[in-house]
Amino acid sequence: MAQRPTMHDVAAAAGVSQAVVSLVLSGSSAGRASETTAQRVRDAAAKLGYRTNLQAKSLKTGVTEIIGLVGDEVATSPFSGMMIKGAQDRAWQDQHTLMTVDTGGDDDLERAAIETMLSHRVRGIIYTAMYHREVTVPAAALDTHVVCLNARDLDGRAPSVIPDEVTGGYEATRSLLDAGHTRIAMVNIHDTLPAARGRREGYERALLEVGIEVDPELVYQGEGIQRSGFEAVRHLMALPAPPTAIFCGNDRSALGAYQALAELSLHVPGDVSVVGFDDQDLLRDFFHPALTTVHLPFAEMGDKAAALALDPSAPADVHLVHCPVIHRKSVAPPKGR
Repeated sequence: MAQRPTMHDVAAAAGVSQAVVSLVLSGSSAGRASETTAQRVRDAAAKLGYRTNLQAKSLKTGVTEIIGLVGDEVATSPFSGMMIKGAQDRAWQDQHTLMTVDTGGDDDLERAAIETMLSHRVRGIIYTAMYHREVTVPAAALDTHVVCLNARDLDGRAPSVIPDEVTGGYEATRSLLDAGHTRIAMVNIHDTLPAARGRREGYERALLEVGIEVDPELVYQGEGIQRSGFEAVRHLMALPAPPTAIFCGNDRSALGAYQALAELSLHVPGDVSVVGFDDQDLLRDFFHPALTTVHLPFAEMGDKAAALALDPSAPADVHLVHCPVIHRKSVAPPKGR
């Protein structure tokens, strides 16, 4: 096997000292070497196929150029791929790589994953949840800089990056109010979830802001699945004064709502307007007409979490990421207006 090129080989090829090579390849050459010299070093390293010895570097600096990401079912969640991509892109932008472990909710695997990452002297660990919830960060992870992603640290010991559910729910409801609706129902998801509580708070805030009292008859507590969306809309449309618009707590509920309305020979948005939440790409093609929904900004959240993981001085604040309304074809003025 051919011997791997060394820093000495790069220095000889570029006609500079090893100290200059070290400065250039570590990104610390500004003001110490000309750009011409720095480029000559980079060209020599590329031609020789030189790679930095991360193990030796970590012994010197105490960290490696790696960020760890540990999560429950992050490999199988329909959303987590975008979180990972956002974190990976930011890590790569800052010349780091992302080490990802999906624990599948297994506590033993989670402990082993964290210990492995600590043994690699990672710059930080992103502790990720499949869906937005409150978590207790494992004590071992606190041995390095840890950031919660799509989760809020209950103990307030780590920065947390979460979607702004309240503003998302508010803007979803505002889109229906702005279209002229005043009788707006909400089909929510599990009320134990922070997402459900935040989305309902935004819904209620938007109604109260324009002087509309929240009607408990129009708030249906669903399960966040297609069937409960179907059942909710069957119930809501049987009321003496049915809603003219429905805000669904997620897109799966909205799909059930579409099906129930079709069974009742009601059209979206001609008879009833519908807004969802999630902007789940796997479901988009099932909506006819296309669903107006709130986008969960997973890539932006992953980017933010990676940036915080690389900043050991970042305080344990909660960072809310805006969830914009994606306007499509499912909202129109109330029938007759």
